[in-house]
Amino acid sequence: MSKSIQKATIFLCLTFLANYLMVTLYLYLGGKWVMPGTLIISIAYMFVPMIMAIVVQKLIYKEPLKEPLGISFKLNRWFLVAWLLPPLIALATLGVSLLLPGVEFSPQMAGLMERFKSTLTPEQLRQMEQQMTAFPIHPFLIALLQGLIAGITVNAVAGFGEELGWRGLLQKEFGFMGFWRSSALIGVIWGIWHAPLILLGHNYPQHPVAGVFMMTVFTLLLSPIFSYVRLKAKSVIAAAIIHGSLNATVGLALMVVAGGTDLTIGVTGLAGFIVLALVNLCLFLYDRFLAKETKG
Repeated sequence: MSKSIQKATIFLCLTFLANYLMVTLYLYLGGKWVMPGTLIISIAYMFVPMIMAIVVQKLIYKEPLKEPLGISFKLNRWFLVAWLLPPLIALATLGVSLLLPGVEFSPQMAGLMERFKSTLTPEQLRQMEQQMTAFPIHPFLIALLQGLIAGITVNAVAGFGEELGWRGLLQKEFGFMGFWRSSALIGVIWGIWHAPLILLGHNYPQHPVAGVFMMTVFTLLLSPIFSYVRLKAKSVIAAAIIHGSLNATVGLALMVVAGGTDLTIGVTGLAGFIVLALVNLCLFLYDRFLAKETKG
């Protein structure tokens, strides 16, 4: 077994063990997939890959962190791509969702309210509805602005919790496979890593079992995009930003649509898969014919 495979295996074993035990303990203590428990467990879950990457890189292999794992704050245009691409993906997904049978435009956000029924109490839903109707401008525009701000701040910090592991340590150790194969493998691993949260109701509350497969397809399609940004930006910080921006703006694709299910609409549904597949195609064509940067 090569050093890279051995190192990646140790990282994955530690990460999966810690994350799966975390969810098991949460359920054992009576935790349910409702707010605020969902927020707490989800955020804690995200920071485990970062912790294990540091443990493996620094404590077990006694190697430096910063340069090998791509921790660089040197800005370039790919940081802007990382920030703005996710809301564009969400908006494109919104458009594709409206083309699906049984899905319609709903400025009153009926579909969004229906989606939150699984994680919010009736009282919390009423408060949310009241707050939205009190806004002087449409909540969609407010959500877009908030998402752009959160995407490069608090959500990017949480994104770094995952990305130091996936696009930091793991992408480096799997680099010998080539870009597309390593991205695909990381994408599948990333999806399976989400399984305990998906089974609890995260992203696919209507179809938690099928959601494990759907989440794996989602991360498989998302992984090359994140990996490409990380390589071109020469920084795992850019990967954290695109991750944070995606998490902060993904809800835009659901806010003003009604109908469909968690398997068909939204960025994590069929509509999103179509958009992500097109982004991957554009990425491939750009890299093949237009890219000027030195390939990573």
